[in-house]
Amino acid sequence: MRHVASSDPERTVVVVEDDPSIADLVDLYLREAGFRVLQAPGGERGLELVAQHRPVLVVLDVGLPDLDGFEVCRRLRSAPATSTLPVLFLTARDGEIDRVLGLELGADDYVTKPFSPRELVARVKAILRRGAAAAQAAEQTVFEIGDGIVVDVARREVRSGADSVPLATKEFDLLAHFARNQGIALSRQQLIEAVWGADWYGDDRTVDVHVRQLRKKVGDDLPLATVWGVGYRLG
Repeated sequence: MRHVASSDPERTVVVVEDDPSIADLVDLYLREAGFRVLQAPGGERGLELVAQHRPVLVVLDVGLPDLDGFEVCRRLRSAPATSTLPVLFLTARDGEIDRVLGLELGADDYVTKPFSPRELVARVKAILRRGAAAAQAAEQTVFEIGDGIVVDVARREVRSGADSVPLATKEFDLLAHFARNQGIALSRQQLIEAVWGADWYGDDRTVDVHVRQLRKKVGDDLPLATVWGVGYRLG
């Protein structure tokens, strides 16, 4: 097997997959795309590698022999150091319930097996590209919304009064986009293109999932309204 080595620690991806043939295939294509890849055969080891190496993204199987992928994702999202770490689920579970659960846990994408390795690499790059673009566009910008809610896009921080509100990557990006467009009714398609990008492979139901999470995490003071037949409006 040929690997193209990468010495850039800023391009590290952790692949948590218990099937060696699949892990090696993902490893090969990501390395050829310039990433440094670390493999973990189980959830516990995956969490250890994330803590040790601070990757830019995790490719995560659901059906693991110790902790399942959903539990791994929960632990990543609950820890301040990894609450915004991009996660791409790679799994044989293609049911709607599993997809919705993965998105509700804060996954950035959900790829089902069998899969195209080139498409997987494209999705990884798209996730990282969107995150970098959002961070760059958000520099030095602070928004006040509702009653005491502050969205600081430069620090990627949300505060409600004196409390910090931990959000997953796409939850934050969605709220920041709403904050930049307060008072404007935005369709699901507009939100998909602005937050997930024109190359998003999923459907617009992911917007509804993320809106539910925002309402749950930020609370009743968030003035995010449903505009029936259109989408959503902040303020």
